[in-house]
Amino acid sequence: MGNKLNGKVAVVTGGSAGIGLGIAKQFAEAGALVYITGRRQNELDKAAAEIGHGAIAVQADASKLADLDKLYETVKQNSDHIDVLVLNAGFYEFMKFGEITEEHFDKSYNTNVRGLLFAFQKALPVLQDGASIILTGSIAASKGIPSMSVYSSTKVAIRSLVRGWIIDTKERGFRINVLSPGHTLTPGLSGLIPAEAYEGIAGTIPMGRMGTPDDMGKTALFLASDDSGYITGVELAVDGGVAQY
Repeated sequence: MGNKLNGKVAVVTGGSAGIGLGIAKQFAEAGALVYITGRRQNELDKAAAEIGHGAIAVQADASKLADLDKLYETVKQNSDHIDVLVLNAGFYEFMKFGEITEEHFDKSYNTNVRGLLFAFQKALPVLQDGASIILTGSIAASKGIPSMSVYSSTKVAIRSLVRGWIIDTKERGFRINVLSPGHTLTPGLSGLIPAEAYEGIAGTIPMGRMGTPDDMGKTALFLASDDSGYITGVELAVDGGVAQY
């Protein structure tokens, strides 16, 4: 990976599995000290060991503001600042319109929008000027997916928030971008879709395969590094082309 993030401090929410873990690994291999969050301590400890390079696990629920305070206090005490912030923690499940519950709606928005917004806002005092902030979006924001209308709408909200934030924080020199994965092979996906369906899904993707956490990690590394120094406010689809038709 070289040293694209050598000496940098990175925080990845939802970093104990899937896309977040893939991003954290890439950052650590590129020289960053990485903090990861998640709700389950056992999974966090396993992930931190897998990441290596001194990765630090902080148990935190991204939808709970007190947990966010604890996260940033831990970073402040140990590292003083943040150079790269990846707001990746999210919630998704299938629920058909006509059957949507309050619980489903509230959990989706509390984690994917409310939690994400406050995770960024609460980080402002500890973020370095010029920091890179990366939000995990989804191709669901621009492509209809059955029984995922609430989830899709949360990702549209993320895209809209970024357009405002690049103006609201321009005096800080932040680069704020959205990484929008397509169909990605993660533990979360396996809980929603049976493995035998993967071949059919891959057949709908122009590049002929599903994405991996490593694919997402490499793209996040680009957005985190100086290689993307003149890029802000964009949504970058990492989807093998599936959202383009």
